[in-house]
Amino acid sequence: MGGTPPLSPLALAAFPDLPEIGGVEFATAEAGVKYKNRTDVMLAKLAPGTAVAGVFTRSATRSAPVLDCQDKIGGDVAGGAAIIVNSGNSNAFTGKNGRESVSRITAATAQALGIEEARVFSSSTGVIGEPLPHDRITAKLDELAGKLDKGGIAAAARAIMTTDTYPKGASAEVEIDGQTVKIAGIAKGSGMIAPDMATMLVYIFTDAAIERSVLQSMVSANSDLTFNCITVDSDTSTSDTLLCAATGASGVRVTEANTGFIDALRDVMLDLAHQVVRDGEGATKFVQIHVGGAKSDADARTHAMSIANSPLVKTAIAGEDPNWGRIVMAVGKSGAAADRDLLSIWFGDNLVADKGWRAESYSEEACAAHMKGENIDIRVDLGLGGGTATVWTCDLTHGYISINADYRS
Repeated sequence: MGGTPPLSPLALAAFPDLPEIGGVEFATAEAGVKYKNRTDVMLAKLAPGTAVAGVFTRSATRSAPVLDCQDKIGGDVAGGAAIIVNSGNSNAFTGKNGRESVSRITAATAQALGIEEARVFSSSTGVIGEPLPHDRITAKLDELAGKLDKGGIAAAARAIMTTDTYPKGASAEVEIDGQTVKIAGIAKGSGMIAPDMATMLVYIFTDAAIERSVLQSMVSANSDLTFNCITVDSDTSTSDTLLCAATGASGVRVTEANTGFIDALRDVMLDLAHQVVRDGEGATKFVQIHVGGAKSDADARTHAMSIANSPLVKTAIAGEDPNWGRIVMAVGKSGAAADRDLLSIWFGDNLVADKGWRAESYSEEACAAHMKGENIDIRVDLGLGGGTATVWTCDLTHGYISINADYRS
């Protein structure tokens, strides 16, 4: 890629101080998959008995690593496990060669760590359609195995970046029966973000002891409220993967009844999802869109995503223009139920349209002032029922074009 994009103006001030998770060790290496002079491979070693759950893209052209993970995700949890990730090449649209590359990488990882290949989960992110030089990765596995570090999660977050301008991490702690359970996660994602059952690459670790089926249920449900509610550009990746590993190192058993843990897991996932939006390619605005009054929650989400994915809406936000006519347009085209004469719209606290008309209290100055901020709130009431949804997106600027026009060079 030609040049590194400047740091997003919406970036976190610093990478968060994530807790060490018992039963997890990390290592990174420079394999030269695509990039020079930067780490581009991450290895996470997981203790025996670790339960691993996952959600993945449902793209019809999903990558070889995604297909391999889907085949393995419900397997036996008795032995140790590992996650191996490379950036720079997605190993997508690579045919049978892609499967062969995955097999070479997972077999070599299993040998280096002394675990079963069926417990090695791989991910790749980067350019689509280029053969993965897997030998560059396998050549680094002994080095990776030899420098595993339980405190290496920050370096792991950096190794999985592609067009990201900053590494993404989040954590939470929750008390269960007087004992502390920890959760820590990392993510990469900046463009090609419109998830379908997962998003980008996300890896979450907890020291809780959780049955795999229970963990899967928690992760899937929380994904629908977090990662599946963000969009940068309406494009769904071939490589979207979320893996969540519960090592059990704390000795604290978590079940479906532990709502505190479920909430904490959702908080970590939502934090990571928001960070991805804040690092949207070329983004200068973080946008929350809330739709209420729909006939159903599904209809509300359809309307919200129509607004969030509209290039006209997103460019108006980039230009700090409170053009509420574009909101009306996006609602009207979504395909979900709407009534022009019941529609109300707010920018921030400012009522713009009231039941099909421009609000009497509408103030161009007040709305324009709201649009100048970094955090934009748009609210729509359809007046049809009790369905609600909230999604998050960013604006669309010249920066997005520059980054993506130059992506393969």
